Amino acid sequence: MNYGFIGAGNMAGAIIKGMTIGTKSFDGKNIYACALHKSTTDKLAEECGINSCETASEVIKASDILILAVKPAVLADVVTAEIKAEIAEKKPLVISIAAGKTLDYLKGLLGDETAVVRVMPNINAKVGCSTSGFCTTENVTEKEKELVKALFSTIGSVTEIPEKLFGIHGVLGGAAPAFAYLYIDALARAAVKAGMPKKQALELTAQTVLGSAKMVLESGEHPWALIDQVCSPGGTTIEGICSLEANNFEATLCKAFDAVFEKDKRL
Repeated sequence: MNYGFIGAGNMAGAIIKGMTIGTKSFDGKNIYACALHKSTTDKLAEECGINSCETASEVIKASDILILAVKPAVLADVVTAEIKAEIAEKKPLVISIAAGKTLDYLKGLLGDETAVVRVMPNINAKVGCSTSGFCTTENVTEKEKELVKALFSTIGSVTEIPEKLFGIHGVLGGAAPAFAYLYIDALARAAVKAGMPKKQALELTAQTVLGSAKMVLESGEHPWALIDQVCSPGGTTIEGICSLEANNFEATLCKAFDAVFEKDKRL
């Protein structure tokens, strides 16, 4: 099975590194990639042992699974009539990671006969912790879905999501990492104000968030039940929780969710 990447930017690079270096699940000799600047794929070839190609046509001819990893704004320019014809002839499974481009849009671009998968990974792919969601056209088989899961599990978790819920996933899986980074930085800055060096404060805060996420995922307990376990009667933590609630912490997060969700709809 050969894998081809048209586009080799940050996300494609993270996926390729996850496939080859991070998990060692895939052999670089089975991966083909091209980019606007060949030096980008040459570097990946050196690091990951992939095949650095001159053109998209070269990638398509070699690929059983083709990943379109270009920015949404240029996707239509990349998939020219010639490229569309070459894809139709080769018949690879096509995976798009272009944010906001629906399955209907992709079918219009590639043709109804092309088996298409829409995937939304996130920036945490760089450290093998992406939260990826995917949906497919009706002509994608269960075996092909398993191939998609195997591919994207090299950069984190991957879940099939109905396309009607992709806007919600766009907030939780796409934008929410930025919310988490903001929370981590704000708490660390508060620690700096109290006298702790920023580097140490960031490390402690990030580890606390990491451990808390693991606790939610693995304990099976509801977050509020865990909050109650931390909050001793008359203790310090409950003071902080009450302060967050008094200052609309939950409502503010809901508003942030709504802002991203509504913007996604407009796009």
